[in-house]
Amino acid sequence: MGKKELDKIAGILRKGIKDKVKESHAKGIVVGLSGGLDSSVVATLAKSAGVNVYGLIIPETGVTSPRDVEDAVTLAEKLKIKYSVIPLDWMLSSTRNSFPWADFPENRKTSWGNAKARLRMTLLYLAANMGKRIVLGTGNRTELMLGYFTKHGDGGADFLPIGSLYKTQIFQLAKHIGLPKEICVKMPSAGLWAGQTDESEIGLSYREMDSILHYLLDKKLSVAKTTGKTKISESKVRKIRRRMQETSHKREIPQTITLE
Repeated sequence: MGKKELDKIAGILRKGIKDKVKESHAKGIVVGLSGGLDSSVVATLAKSAGVNVYGLIIPETGVTSPRDVEDAVTLAEKLKIKYSVIPLDWMLSSTRNSFPWADFPENRKTSWGNAKARLRMTLLYLAANMGKRIVLGTGNRTELMLGYFTKHGDGGADFLPIGSLYKTQIFQLAKHIGLPKEICVKMPSAGLWAGQTDESEIGLSYREMDSILHYLLDKKLSVAKTTGKTKISESKVRKIRRRMQETSHKREIPQTITLE
């Protein structure tokens, strides 16, 4: 995208954030600051939109990189927004010690990671409710379409300002609005366990994911035609389409049983 288009997108997003706060009769927003790309973009846009921003930095000892905490604090201070650092350890310890692990021997790693995301969401909404604010989510279109988020965790938010932008577009927007280089080049990670990265977990690069999604979703092409357009293997294209289908429940509101 060129400068003119990036200017336009940034302007639309700022207005969208400001309008959402106003229509919600909120005093401002709360955002979880991870030190990563998406949360830094959301916080920066919200601040430049003129709304009151409160940042929560919620690290986990042994999992969250000290550099990520440092980058999150540095950004908050640069933006001149109020923030708090709340270690997640005590909540994890309490949950770990009280949960009946012996009854649930399977799928522990992913489930525990999801629990961490939901505990973070609890803190974000506690701050939002007490401060009469709304929670801004940090999910982008790539994550949303692939279901690469925790239901009622990082997917729990009142508003998703960058949810229409693919991850590769977020990288461009981040540079355009002047985010520090160390944040722009950082390897994306959900931060749910040590060494986790988005691309290694999904098995494709964001360039590949976004290219496939563009042709499958925006151009509405078949798997075969998407393979031809992207020059990416058909197995990878099918993997992305299958992931979209299998995670569709994450993008829907809970269903009710009709009585008629």
